Amino acid sequence: MIKQGLLNEFNYEAENTRKLLKAIPDSALDYRPQPHLWSVAQLASHIANIYTWFDGTFNYDTFDIGNLERVEYDLTSAADILAKFEGHYQEAKKVLENSDESTYMNDWKMVAGENVLIPASPKIAMVRGFLFNHLYHHRGELVAHLRAAGYPVPGLYGPTYEDSQKR
Repeated sequence: MIKQGLLNEFNYEAENTRKLLKAIPDSALDYRPQPHLWSVAQLASHIANIYTWFDGTFNYDTFDIGNLERVEYDLTSAADILAKFEGHYQEAKKVLENSDESTYMNDWKMVAGENVLIPASPKIAMVRGFLFNHLYHHRGELVAHLRAAGYPVPGLYGPTYEDSQKR
């Protein structure tokens, strides 16, 4: 029952992620509002990459992010980032569909070798906080970057201000 709720949210929000990534023109990829912030390309590739973390979160009680295979992105191609997202999305969807709901209350932690990055907490809390909310946070940053650069953004939860002014 919990899994079905997670799947519904996952699929709905993946469509929002897809809309946002499709809205990125190559001309926006190098933009960063401040020198210390990630560029649009770096944010977009990080968003796409979060979908590779589903296996380590759902299928293990200890996720060693140091063992995660690094995915290389062409940061000069929005189409490449979108294509990688699509593949990662399909893999993450399978992981979620095949997850064992009886493990959702297991303690889960993230490590990098011997270093504990996220201390033990119920897996379901980490699915919501570490995977889902983390993803939404970075999507918000990406929307802000695109807007600051003067690019249009899609409405994710209804029409954008610009859309509402067209009526």
